[in-house]
Amino acid sequence: MNSNTPSANANDTDSHRLADIVGTIIAVLTLTLPLFVIAHYSNSNVQNNQQPPLYSLQTSGN
Repeated sequence: MNSNTPSANANDTDSHRLADIVGTIIAVLTLTLPLFVIAHYSNSNVQNNQQPPLYSLQTSGN
């Protein structure tokens, strides 16, 4: 075994690095995008679906 020989081609290393970067981007988007979408739509639904105030009726005691 010669310690000076490369264990992998330069092209293999570059493609593995690119695959790691693309995989990381996909993983981050998969984890964060649903949270942003849920936060966006739940925020607008809270403002639009507020219940009207309840009024209590006073009864006269006879």
